[in-house]
Amino acid sequence: MDSAFDVLTIGHLDKGRIAVGDKAYDAIGGAVYYGGMVLLRLGLRTTVVTRLAEGDQFLMQDLRAAGAVLYPILTKETTGIENILPDPGSDKRRCYARGFAGTFRAEDLPAAQARLYYVGTIITDEVDLPFLQAVAARGPLALDAQGCIRRRVGNELVTAGWPWAEQALPLVRYLKVDDREALALTGEEDHRRAAERLAEHGPKEIVFTRQAGLLVLADGRFHEAPFRPRSLAGRTGRGDTCFASYLGRRLLGDEPEQATRFAAALTTLKLEVPGPFQGSLADVHRLLEDL
Repeated sequence: MDSAFDVLTIGHLDKGRIAVGDKAYDAIGGAVYYGGMVLLRLGLRTTVVTRLAEGDQFLMQDLRAAGAVLYPILTKETTGIENILPDPGSDKRRCYARGFAGTFRAEDLPAAQARLYYVGTIITDEVDLPFLQAVAARGPLALDAQGCIRRRVGNELVTAGWPWAEQALPLVRYLKVDDREALALTGEEDHRRAAERLAEHGPKEIVFTRQAGLLVLADGRFHEAPFRPRSLAGRTGRGDTCFASYLGRRLLGDEPEQATRFAAALTTLKLEVPGPFQGSLADVHRLLEDL
C-alpha cells in the first residue's frame, strides 16, 4: 500500500532573529522550514508536524503556500532563537534561546503514514528518547541531531554532549551532524573518523556538513562534494537545506554519490540568498556540471 506522504517532517519552527555584523533582522527558521521547503521544491509529498503558539501560525504560511500538509500543535509560546554571526564571512556563531514550544510527545504524531520520518531538532529538549522510539516504530528515521547536542547555559545554546546518544542512534537510518557536533559526540577532529565512529552506533548514512562542503558516509563508503558559493548571505539554514536535499534525492532514487553532489550544488545556491531555497532546479543541475 502506498504511503500517504513521502516525508513526514517533525520539528519546531523558529520565530528567530539573525544578527550579522552590525545588522539584525527577524526571520523564520527551523529545520522543518528550510528542509521542508526543499522537499516540496523537489516535488515530494510533504507534511509538517510542529509546535507553536496560536498567534504565530503565520510562521507556517510559506510551507502552506508551497503545498505542505500541516499538523500544528498549539502551545503557550513558540520557539525562538537569536543567531549572532559577528563575521559575515565566518562559520562561527552564538545562539540564544528566546522561547520554547515544549517537548514533542508521541500523541503529537498524526495517523498519516510516510516513506520517511524526518526529525529536525533545533533546541534543547525538543525531543526525548521515548518520542524518537515512537517515530522510529513508524518507519525509517532521519535525524538532525543539532537540538539533541545543544545545552542551555543561561539563555545561550552551546554545543555539548548528548547523554542518551547510545540509546538513540541505533534508531536512526540517516544522521546529520556538522563538524562541531561531531567533535562533541566523538572527540574526533578528523571528519572521516568521526563519521565512522557515529556509524558504529547504528545509522546507515551519516550526512556531515561543514563550511567547505558535504561529506557522506553510506554503507561504508565516503562521498564528498564542495560548496562553492559566491557569498554567504544565506548562511543560516545551510545544514537543514543540505540534509533535506540529500534525503529528497535518495527518496527520488539517487545513489549516495549522486545525492551528495546534488545536495552540495543546491546548497551552494542557497548559501548565496537568505531564506529557504526557492531557486530553479535547472540551475542546480547546471551547477552540478562544475562541482
